[in-house]
Amino acid sequence: MPECEVLRLGHRPERDKRITTHVALTARAFGATKIHINRSDSRIVETVSDVSEKFGGNFVIETVSNPKAFVQSWEGLILHLTMFGVPFGKRLGTIIKSKEPLLIIVGAEKVPPWVFEHSDYNVAVGNQPHSEVSALAILLSNINPEGYNQTFEGGLLEVIPSSERRNMISKK
Repeated sequence: MPECEVLRLGHRPERDKRITTHVALTARAFGATKIHINRSDSRIVETVSDVSEKFGGNFVIETVSNPKAFVQSWEGLILHLTMFGVPFGKRLGTIIKSKEPLLIIVGAEKVPPWVFEHSDYNVAVGNQPHSEVSALAILLSNINPEGYNQTFEGGLLEVIPSSERRNMISKK
């Protein structure tokens, strides 16, 4: 999988804090290295940073003050995840083979036209309204099939898979 980052566009702190947190945690769990949000929200930064500290990994969350300039300066492939796009499977081979860094744009509200114009691919996980969290998980799991099974180094806790009970160990 190419190096992958996510841009959460349109985060509304009063309304989207849980969904944006879930977008960030999904990005982390499925192999992205960083998420950029375009509106500062200390609660999300704290939650995501806390999860990374507890469970490991080097996932970064940062605020981008000018998302359009950020997208325009991106050196790599830009993928806009939208229900109005073409089925992502039609672009999957090209995305997986790319060695360029990948930026996945995930909107929270109606995105401005420049997002469609500046994206290399406008792709959909289905063309019906649904959760951007589930769409991101499906997309990333197809780009990086082993991503959900990766090891995160440096965490304080480790989940021990079990079909019978909750099982974690402390690595302190």
